[in-house]
Amino acid sequence: MLAQRAHVGQPTVSKVETGRMVPSLDVLDRLSRALGLDESTAREVRDLLAAVEAAADSDQLADSAIPAGAAVDDEIRSARLVRSFQCVVLPAMLQSAEYARHVFESAPNATPESVGRAVAARVERQSVLYEPGRESVFVLTEAVLRTWPGTPALMLAQLDRLLAVESLSTVRLGVIPWRRAVPVLPRHGFTLCDRRAVVVETLGAERVSVDAAEVASYEETFGRFEGAAVFGGEVRELLLQVMKEFRDLGDTLTP
Repeated sequence: MLAQRAHVGQPTVSKVETGRMVPSLDVLDRLSRALGLDESTAREVRDLLAAVEAAADSDQLADSAIPAGAAVDDEIRSARLVRSFQCVVLPAMLQSAEYARHVFESAPNATPESVGRAVAARVERQSVLYEPGRESVFVLTEAVLRTWPGTPALMLAQLDRLLAVESLSTVRLGVIPWRRAVPVLPRHGFTLCDRRAVVVETLGAERVSVDAAEVASYEETFGRFEGAAVFGGEVRELLLQVMKEFRDLGDTLTP
């Protein structure tokens, strides 16, 4: 099997074959070696990848219809174990429709049509949270709960959704309270999909890596964040406290 020879996950190979994913250079090189391509052909394939990436970058600048977060959502759909750490924005799979709308509206050149499509797709993909046989672990800093778009009312609805999701048997939700020091300073969010891939999120893009050493490094880092978080009753108590503060804030902003 090609996936085994290349040491790449079968979902990744399937997505590359069907055109649903542009492979990273590392994945491309692994596939080239597994297919036995000679150096000249492999170099030509790498040049094609560079051209595709350049075109994609140009398209993203000109067309906001390509939603941020799509890579995360697609990888999550094919994983049985998902572990996500976030330090600024809520994980894509936990966002309410209105919260997600603000996320997509902040993209350059966003249009009402592209935002509407992106929000609908994100909400639809969240159905995987309820599927038996899957496990999702989310770890957030308390700053995520207090970094809010829109209005306090929007955040009250969003926090209420977090309370509902936290009660699912397929989900573990943890929060690192502000009173606890983080084990390492977080620089960005990331999502581990099974033990085969990590989606690394930066300001303007997402990068999928299947490099075993990199995945292992992010697994170790996630474990440290998970160890610093509170779960269960403590996280529910924290969510209720933050909701109270948003209610109070809403009262002060009401004319």
